[in-house]
Amino acid sequence: MDDDGPPPGFEQPQKHWADEEPDTPPGLGIEADRLAQDLKLIAKVEPDADEPDLTLRLQEGLRDGIEEARITTQSDTIYASAATFEELPLTPEILQGLYVEMKFERPSKIQAITLPMVLTPPFKDLIAQAHNGSGKTTCFVLSMLSRVDPGINKPQALCMCPTRELVTQNLNVLNRMGKYTGIRATSTASETDGKFRKDPITEQVVIGAHGKLKTWASKRVLSLETINILVFDEADEMLKADGFADDSVRLIKEIRKRNPKVQLLLFSATFNDSVKRFAMQIAPTANQLFVAKEELSLDVIAQYNVRCPNRDAKVRVLKEMIFPNCERLGQTIIFVRSRDQAKDLHSAMEKDGYKCTSIQGGMEGSDRDRVVQEFRDGITKILISTDVLSRGFDVSQVTLVVNYDLPVERDQRTPQYETYLHRIGRSGRFGRKGVAFNLVSGFEDEKVVEAISAYFHKKIEEVQWDDEDKFIDVLQKSL
Repeated sequence: MDDDGPPPGFEQPQKHWADEEPDTPPGLGIEADRLAQDLKLIAKVEPDADEPDLTLRLQEGLRDGIEEARITTQSDTIYASAATFEELPLTPEILQGLYVEMKFERPSKIQAITLPMVLTPPFKDLIAQAHNGSGKTTCFVLSMLSRVDPGINKPQALCMCPTRELVTQNLNVLNRMGKYTGIRATSTASETDGKFRKDPITEQVVIGAHGKLKTWASKRVLSLETINILVFDEADEMLKADGFADDSVRLIKEIRKRNPKVQLLLFSATFNDSVKRFAMQIAPTANQLFVAKEELSLDVIAQYNVRCPNRDAKVRVLKEMIFPNCERLGQTIIFVRSRDQAKDLHSAMEKDGYKCTSIQGGMEGSDRDRVVQEFRDGITKILISTDVLSRGFDVSQVTLVVNYDLPVERDQRTPQYETYLHRIGRSGRFGRKGVAFNLVSGFEDEKVVEAISAYFHKKIEEVQWDDEDKFIDVLQKSL
């Protein structure tokens, strides 16, 4: 993956989105060039570090907290908030899926606000940001199901995801929610064990990641001619310069050439300022919902800085303070910076008799799936992870998150604020309580936690690294 982001010179002729050689997509203008340069400053990682593996959201409940949101509409249409799903233009079959399969009772706040915007003609674009666990997945799944004609055996809705695991999860949610509609869906995750799809796609909904979708398009397996709704899940990741921004812009342009009225939905829990500006450039007439960053600090999660005299003390904190006390309280995720760190810490813990497991991006997909499922099933209680699981990984029994390594950019000094937010958001899912411990060692760590505290306007209390009574008190009080 290169760091160039959406290429400059958008007005130059371009090849098809699925072509192998990069070219410059036309039409987004000079301002997009400037924003593309801004994007180069975003979220660089070291080679051994992992990007988020956006995965497996369970529909166990919803976090309603949108106390402070900026909502902007770009048309004369008046949107009334929906107190019930019946107030939305949903078919009886979709409603049956919501109530019978998903066990939903009413829209969450973000659903009540955004679904009327999305489902009401003229079907405006939407850029939406809200808390983890607030119901964003349901918003775009309902939107896709509502815009599809099950009588037409051609792809009509396309959902883009950064990782295979998130593709799988979104497909599962859509199949459950659309169980009674007759709508069929497929995904790029279906290509496993060397099996490659050759027949043209006739399913109405396609969920996938850029790489395989480009292959499908180049081999005429996927047609973009009939796509009328395009969704980007975890859109901030999809628009990052060192991620998928180039491919994302190309895809949007390809579909808009075929259907200028295609509806574009960009959903994420976080949008930093540069990506937000770029999203607005891509969808200048979109309705918008943005939550103030202070509201994103997840007050339901108690956050503590643990001052450690050195890195060795971090291991002692895990062995002496956290492992003996956390298993009876729920499940724990420990975040580290690199793949090697995940393997080394896991090995060190198991060598001393502590039961845990680990996951990192260098593992085979089947091994990652096994580790995730064992954690979901409660077979393992403590999981060491790189940032592959920092986003979208929802297990309701996760009550504790430990930042063994603080999330920073490649320079080892600049905090990754969005990653911090997503990491600690793995606990306290769906409004439940949770605890996050930041293990702080050395001057650079000190500066990082100070910056995080200032950025989110959140005072983070301290716990002494060797004060077991305080650890126990914090865990019992917070959980």
